[in-house]
Amino acid sequence: MKHPTSRMLHAYWERLRGERAAPERGEIEPGEIRHLLADSLILELDMAACSATIRLAGTRVCALHGRELKGQSFAQLWGAQVTDPWRIVEIVASDTLGVVAGLRGTNAAGETADLELLLLPLRHRGRTQVRALGALSLDGTPPWIGLRPLVEAETTSLRILPSRRPEPMPPPRPSVRSSANYPGPVRRGHLLVHAGGRG
Repeated sequence: MKHPTSRMLHAYWERLRGERAAPERGEIEPGEIRHLLADSLILELDMAACSATIRLAGTRVCALHGRELKGQSFAQLWGAQVTDPWRIVEIVASDTLGVVAGLRGTNAAGETADLELLLLPLRHRGRTQVRALGALSLDGTPPWIGLRPLVEAETTSLRILPSRRPEPMPPPRPSVRSSANYPGPVRRGHLLVHAGGRG
């Protein structure tokens, strides 16, 4: 993650989730991330319909696109490239993993701006695959930003964030030789026979 907003939101999410795959939507306290809210998003996911709807969008995210984004399809941020956003959402929802993507946004005049998208899974009332928390941050400030809104985007990079949850340790396998019932090797002529069995 390059952008400070992405790093801070990811750190907050990590702290909330602890050892779980994802924190609950209700655990997010806006006051604790008030300095990140302008660049933040919350998505409502519908895996059956392969769709994601923007439930909340920060003021800077809306300003980048020149309109209120609440209630709109997440895919509309990409314009005609509808496969890109669903691929990102599917990783977050199905694998319960965070992703960070580089985007290149374009306005109607063909001018471009680089952005970083962070998307993280959330649980909602105990259910997974129904919400996602994210941030969309601008890399730099082109002079036309705020005058000409973005009309489409393309994904330029995509990275899945590794899970930091510790893997459960497998139970130790008992050693046959350490068993009290192990009689030890027996010599039979020139052969040394060890106790064992068929697997």
